[in-house]
Amino acid sequence: EQISIILGKDYVITFQEDATRDVFNPLREKLKIPNSKIRQNSADYLCYSLLDLIVDNYFVVMENLSDCIEDLEEDVIKISNARSLARINKLRKELIVLKRNITPVRDLINGIIRSESDLLEEKNTKYFKDIYDHIVQAHDLTDNYRDVLMNIQDLYISNVNLRMNEVMKVLAIVTCLLAPPTVIVGIFGMNFDVIPFAHTHTGFYVTVFFTLIIPVIMLVIFKRRGWFRNMN
Repeated sequence: EQISIILGKDYVITFQEDATRDVFNPLREKLKIPNSKIRQNSADYLCYSLLDLIVDNYFVVMENLSDCIEDLEEDVIKISNARSLARINKLRKELIVLKRNITPVRDLINGIIRSESDLLEEKNTKYFKDIYDHIVQAHDLTDNYRDVLMNIQDLYISNVNLRMNEVMKVLAIVTCLLAPPTVIVGIFGMNFDVIPFAHTHTGFYVTVFFTLIIPVIMLVIFKRRGWFRNMN
């Protein structure tokens, strides 16, 4: 939501799209108190209070984003699927929108501090500097969250590649185990009279024996070499 603030010598005017969705209710309650600090100070202090509430609300939004990012990281570590990638892209878009809102406010407050306007009392300048420090911190946090999301995306890609490697490893083992029986059956299945054991009573049993024993021996060799280690 866009909010416009006009600061005069003795007045502050605000324009907003939807008054029911703003963050100014705490300030309205303070204005109702006759001896409140806001009522006793000048218009620039009221302007500061409005900007301070806006900046504080950014931190509320960023705290929610931080919780979402932490939950996402835990989910990606446990299981990486298409839903995880969709959540990464969704949070990245939300961070982009948030940063687009924070950057103009940072530049605005910096311009107010540097303006040396007569509308700002010297005693209240420190308050605007305090807001500026907060908005800079919020801006830096968006960059940090963006880097965290990039790391989570790298973790997602690594997990997907790891699962793919495990699948390829299983397929390679299955292919190796099926290769010897395929060769044996292919040789003894040829239509020639000179094939060994072709005309003996034990020929069939010898063929079946070697067809089964060779994959078993290969499994033992693979296990000793650690091929099945860390396989889910």
